[in-house]
Amino acid sequence: MQVLQLELAKNNPAHEGQEVLKNFDKTAVKKVRDFHKSMWGYYKPTPLVELKELAAWLGVRRIFVKDESKRFCLKSFKALGGSYAIACYLAKRLGKRLEDISFDYLASDEIRETLGRVTFATATDGNHGRGIAWMARILGFPSVVYMPKGSAHARLEAIAKEGAAVKITEVNYDDTVRMLVTDAASNGWTVVQDTAWQGYEEIPLWIMQGYTTMVSEALEALPEPPTHVFAQAGVGSMAGAAQAVVASYGYANEPVFTILEASAANCFFRSFEQGKMVAVGGELNTIMAGLACGEINPLAWDIIKNYSSFCLSCRDEVSALGMRIWGNPLGSDEKIISGESGAIGGGVIGLLGKYHNLKTDLKLNKDSVMLFFNTEGDTFPDKYRDIVWGGLLPVEFRRRNY
Repeated sequence: MQVLQLELAKNNPAHEGQEVLKNFDKTAVKKVRDFHKSMWGYYKPTPLVELKELAAWLGVRRIFVKDESKRFCLKSFKALGGSYAIACYLAKRLGKRLEDISFDYLASDEIRETLGRVTFATATDGNHGRGIAWMARILGFPSVVYMPKGSAHARLEAIAKEGAAVKITEVNYDDTVRMLVTDAASNGWTVVQDTAWQGYEEIPLWIMQGYTTMVSEALEALPEPPTHVFAQAGVGSMAGAAQAVVASYGYANEPVFTILEASAANCFFRSFEQGKMVAVGGELNTIMAGLACGEINPLAWDIIKNYSSFCLSCRDEVSALGMRIWGNPLGSDEKIISGESGAIGGGVIGLLGKYHNLKTDLKLNKDSVMLFFNTEGDTFPDKYRDIVWGGLLPVEFRRRNY
């Protein structure tokens, strides 16, 4: 029996619960963007790349990719969320509004003297933890980072270079989060995690709001409204934030929003199929380390279940294909360096010709304007070369005539 590289689950968004969008309206998004703009010397918008030749090849009007491989010095969008959450936490501890505090003041000795020792702690597959460690270092605070079993040593080293104390556990991502929370309680660390649970919702919300800078930059740079938006999901924080911003943007015709996730950790796919939030356990083995999460952030689920239309569950070969498509463009299209979790959308494009029914299901046609997010660059350079140079995880998506 043929193994499907792509599987589609349909959702029936009720467009209810408008209150779940209130934290992502234009006022909230501007507040976040203004903070990031205040990070002088660090912040600048990342490119929105149009792939005209690829659009012609696929038979759609336009394809755009928001390239987060150029975010800060970290090759990932994740620090947008971590930096905003840490800043909001410090402002709250000081009894001030974030908009009334300068970035220079956040990094001053006065804050550290006032608050004393604050250790920021998180669990991560790599990019989120590096962003937390980076922001903590900039502001002069220590950080602790736990990574799940199987994490790449190269990603550990990148986090350690930001000054964090890092270790790899012997359990999967979701259990690593639980381990970190237990240890943080014992050691007095401040947990900055990008998923929520009962009693822990404020910081995850700040992280999700931090991601809106990426989305608002993209939507403002688009020369015309998107008809289709695609967003990766691990726990769903970025996808939920992106969906909320898109739903709040006021488009006359709401774009079709599709979640992309790894088949080994396809909690949204299964949740769409069953109509309720479902967890995935086990090893969660996938090259898409940033998406290897088996438990959904309930804050994201409240948004996605009400507004997103589809979820594509993608095998690792889809990501590998996407890395090669972005990195080896057609004609005059711009090259995009994309890591395993960032490239999944490119792989979907490459396989739509093989699974032609998906184009119909997703309502893609000659007038479609597609927006994707390249959420990371080559954050694991050796694996990038194994895939793009060495041909790891090949996929047959067109009949050969030679």
